[in-house]
Amino acid sequence: MRKLSYEEIQASKPSAEEVGRLERSDFYALLDNVRSLHNVGAIFRTSDAVMLKKLFLCGITGHPPRKEITKTALGAEELVPYEYYDDATEAVEKLKKAGIKVVAVELCEGGASYEEFEYEFPCAFVFGHEVEGVSEEVIELCDDCIHLPMYGRANSLNVATCYGIIMYEALKHLKGTG
Repeated sequence: MRKLSYEEIQASKPSAEEVGRLERSDFYALLDNVRSLHNVGAIFRTSDAVMLKKLFLCGITGHPPRKEITKTALGAEELVPYEYYDDATEAVEKLKKAGIKVVAVELCEGGASYEEFEYEFPCAFVFGHEVEGVSEEVIELCDDCIHLPMYGRANSLNVATCYGIIMYEALKHLKGTG
């Protein structure tokens, strides 16, 4: 076994122009007041990895161009389609009008574990503020709610970490391997 060099890895990847022409995954994500620009950058990077259809940045969530986002995104912020909304409820309403199921990633009464959830596409996943979570106004508009089981004392994982888990689970289900 041998670790691939950076050059070998890059040679196997599509160019930025090719990525722009590739079919994107049939799911979306919405960030509701995510405050850390480093989390936003990491989320852009994961969004590129799963070929997210579009990222909705809402409220206080930072959006490009920002050096803190670029530092963590490593160029993914230039590849992932995104829109910014002052009010997350407007973005949710837009998604729902387009026939897209909206799912909050939050601890909610009656919510399902992400492992047991029945994924339907197209769908959009909503992630919230690092401390306060998804706002009540947005949760009221969502069609479903899922969460990551937490077996210790912590209530949640870092939003960018949670994002990665949910996005790859959605991708598994989209590809029929979940």
